[in-house]
Amino acid sequence: MNSSDAASPLGEPLSEKELCPDNLLAGQEAAFARDIARLHQRIGEFVEARCPACSGTSSAPAFEKFGFAFRNCAACATIFMSPRPSPAVMADYYANSENYAYWAKYIFPASEASRREKIHKPWLERVIGYCDRFGIQRGTLLEVGPGFGTFAEVATQSGAFSKVIAVEPTPEMAAACRARGVQVIEKRIEEVSKEVSPVDVLVSFEVIEHLFDPSRFAAQCATLVRPGGLLVLSCPNGLGFDIALLGPKALAVDAEHVNLFNPDSLSRLLEHAGFDVLEASTPGRLDAELVRDAALKGEIDFAANPFLKKVLLDDWDRLGWPFQQFLAANRLSSHMWVAARRRGG
Repeated sequence: MNSSDAASPLGEPLSEKELCPDNLLAGQEAAFARDIARLHQRIGEFVEARCPACSGTSSAPAFEKFGFAFRNCAACATIFMSPRPSPAVMADYYANSENYAYWAKYIFPASEASRREKIHKPWLERVIGYCDRFGIQRGTLLEVGPGFGTFAEVATQSGAFSKVIAVEPTPEMAAACRARGVQVIEKRIEEVSKEVSPVDVLVSFEVIEHLFDPSRFAAQCATLVRPGGLLVLSCPNGLGFDIALLGPKALAVDAEHVNLFNPDSLSRLLEHAGFDVLEASTPGRLDAELVRDAALKGEIDFAANPFLKKVLLDDWDRLGWPFQQFLAANRLSSHMWVAARRRGG
């Protein structure tokens, strides 16, 4: 593995309030609470799981949240939910999620401009940078799990790739992508084969942490990426700053994120699936703000840690963003990217 610790520039500072405006937060939280209640009604159908990164069977309790148990793999430090919803329970959850419907109706439209400029355009620049740096052809780009299609639209409009295709099984989301002019295959990734030739670049943002069986997903990605082609994944880093300090109170820990990989464990999973990892980085921009917000709400006390008190509270305006940049540059952020090359090219 040729993994680099150096993160690319983070771009502009980003605030959680830009992604979910305060006036919409109460409605989102209420919708999510109803989703959690539905999950608990089927908790008898949850199943025990091995480590999703290394298949290890030795693990210790990490914490609980929303009444669900998370464990810590002794071999690779991946945090994972076990027992976890069965594939059938997961499918029902996402198909009928009130939280997702609320985001679609209210939050995404309200935050669209900020997401496009501060998230999706920088994401595209990062993917293009990987291609240019590692000699990857910019032919066909396939996005798995595009949601409402903002990144795929930005990539399509940019002309940076000769073709952009999205794989999205949810009818409402697939329709939203088509409305943006994005070519969509309305299937689950495991069902896609003849519809696409081996692609040059496959990207999947904030998806793998939700999956019942990430190893199957990684194996399918290997069948869709041409030898020598590029796979780019983003997801939470279970060893990142805000998760390390806040534990179950961290926003990245929730009922949907059943897999909390770290740079080493996700790299291990991808290498087993037939990829060589080129870079694992943590270009997150929200860790410091999230921990600061928790302190302001009284959820964490810095009385015994004057350093964090100074950085995150007393001198926030001067030190907050430089501290976030330090976290990102040293693989300490809770937002992770991994770029990997398909073997055989």
